[in-house]
Amino acid sequence: MLKAGLVGAGHLGKIHLKLLNESSEYQLVGFHDKDAENGKKLEAELGYTYFENFDDLLNEIEMLDIVTPTIYHYDYALKAIEKGLHFFIEKPVTHTLEQAEEIVALCKKNGIKAQVGHVERYNPAFIGAKAYIQNPMFIEIHRLAEFNPRGTDVSVVLDLMIHDLDILLSVVKSPVKNIHASGVCVVSKTPDIANARIEFENGCVANLTTSRISMKAMRKSRFFQKDAYISVDFLEKKSEVIRMKEAPENPTPFDMIIENSEGEKNQILFEYPNIQPNNAILDELNSFAKAITENKNVEVSLEDGTEALKVALEIMKLIS
Repeated sequence: MLKAGLVGAGHLGKIHLKLLNESSEYQLVGFHDKDAENGKKLEAELGYTYFENFDDLLNEIEMLDIVTPTIYHYDYALKAIEKGLHFFIEKPVTHTLEQAEEIVALCKKNGIKAQVGHVERYNPAFIGAKAYIQNPMFIEIHRLAEFNPRGTDVSVVLDLMIHDLDILLSVVKSPVKNIHASGVCVVSKTPDIANARIEFENGCVANLTTSRISMKAMRKSRFFQKDAYISVDFLEKKSEVIRMKEAPENPTPFDMIIENSEGEKNQILFEYPNIQPNNAILDELNSFAKAITENKNVEVSLEDGTEALKVALEIMKLIS
């Protein structure tokens, strides 16, 4: 078991603490939080060991879980690197692109493994569908959330859209060519709703709409490619695949056959990938542990997180 420590015991940090404590891959040594009152309260209520001195925690662990506000990610990552510790870091990877690129270089130089918390990679609906996603040429993405004051200190692009940017970049194996974007500040001082159209060099086009002021939540992506349409519902944990293939010579009465204007007949097939329920946060933490202990590549690398951040910052620049 890896000796693990956590920094940042806010809303998400408390979830990470619980899962690190339950995981068979980690031994939770303790945690640090800048708010000593909050730290001691958690220690008293939940029994996790609170380290008021962050360096004392670093001296006792092999892996650091960074779950602080984004503006502190860089500083804590540097401290982990200085101690030679592997680290898991929540998304966005850092506050600026320069910080992210520096961390990438330092980790390579020092042989340190790091994983970025793009948790939707571990969503069972995406896991079930991703094998079907082959060279999509048009992608439609909606991520709509009801208003929550927590997180409004940053743009909806860095708060929510970045989840979908990571998924998008993981399935489209082509450099970004052009980005068009717009957004509006409705209830906060940073954009609450944003739309981006991203064109890739291979001809793929993605249209993303993200809102944190919707009346109803939605997290759905649709992938269109030659002879197939794949729908992934990240919220409901469901996937659907609709494929076309050449119609059989002797179709049954139950086969769905369509004929185009050229007289070509195709059969429409409906498939529903097997979805295995999981705890996505626990899975991402456990997969990182295995990457360390088995010396494997991490699922979501610092480079992946940096690319998602780069596109997000470009979108924000176009909106401002």
